[in-house]
Amino acid sequence: MARPEDSAWAVSVAQVASRPGQSSPVDADFPAPSGIGDVIVGVTEGEPIHVNGAFDSIIDGLVFHAHITAPVHAECTRCLKPLQHDWGTDVTAFFPYSYKEDETDDDTDIIAGEEESEDTYPLSPDGCFADLEALLRDTFAESLPLQPLCQPDCKGLCPQCGINLNEHPEHKHDTTDIRFAALAGLKEQLERETKDR
Repeated sequence: MARPEDSAWAVSVAQVASRPGQSSPVDADFPAPSGIGDVIVGVTEGEPIHVNGAFDSIIDGLVFHAHITAPVHAECTRCLKPLQHDWGTDVTAFFPYSYKEDETDDDTDIIAGEEESEDTYPLSPDGCFADLEALLRDTFAESLPLQPLCQPDCKGLCPQCGINLNEHPEHKHDTTDIRFAALAGLKEQLERETKDR
């Protein structure tokens, strides 16, 4: 069974967890995990995802505030234009731990995540590692638009011939030019596909 601290997204917060009132910054790139495309459309496995934030220690856990940024490759849902941009979102999460008294010692050990709920993320009990991968999958997926547009007023494609109406706003049809417009739209689509390769 894989340990949380072995994850590429694991962050050691043992020092912070042992001292309430402390803070530990996180400013690093993490590789997009496997299968991420099934959860977050447009994010490719292995691409760098940047996390900038901090863990703040409170009495019963760690509060994590951060900004997550990832490169997203998608296409406009109206005109099918390829989109490539960095998409970011602010997240706040709670990483709980509880205290377990050792019968042979007065010291207190931190045991993580015994009473986690849906909106919390457990720490690893071995050394207090926070695994941010689940946080990425849960929060980033919710923030991405399901229907991205290349521009807010995207006009899409002509339903008759497929010409991009953003690039040809004057484009119209009458009964005599539909066949020629269809050929022009096909030519434009082929040129676009060739350029994308």
